[in-house]
Amino acid sequence: MNLIEITTNEFDVTINLAYAKSSNFTGKKIYKNSRCYLHKDAINNLTNAINIAKGLGYKLKIYDAFRPSEAQEKLWSFNPDPQFISHPQKGSPHSRGVALDVTLLKNNKNLDMGTPFDSFSEKSFHGNNNIGAQAKKNRMILLAIMTLAGWDYYKNEWWHYQLFNSKNWPILNDKSERTNLI
Repeated sequence: MNLIEITTNEFDVTINLAYAKSSNFTGKKIYKNSRCYLHKDAINNLTNAINIAKGLGYKLKIYDAFRPSEAQEKLWSFNPDPQFISHPQKGSPHSRGVALDVTLLKNNKNLDMGTPFDSFSEKSFHGNNNIGAQAKKNRMILLAIMTLAGWDYYKNEWWHYQLFNSKNWPILNDKSERTNLI
């Protein structure tokens, strides 16, 4: 198996998988459980990000990580917008296990990022100037932490980070990786 389970016992993160509950943009629970996985090749980057954040007084909160191809199909069928959702045949970095959707916590509270997670609008774009000054600052802190840790970012989503050249990893599904998410 190429995936490593990310747990709060082994990694100093908060895990709140958006698609393991119905309070996501689809209004439906996509995952059967809240188990969080990441490709083994991305673990060093995650550890680096955790340590950088901690050194600055922040903590990472994970909304999504590995997303089986079956889940990608469900998200695409609900919102087939290539600005925010990768076509399942093309494959998402999430479906390769090399992407994270994250935010920052300070004193166990979400920082203001100007939009909620999975807000599919131009206000979610990195560098958008139609958000408050504090939200801009918080996005820049998150961007700095993640890029210093070796992550690439997706310009349309302040929360999305992936390994560089993410298409170099194969698309994974729930059955082959035995994650039991779908």
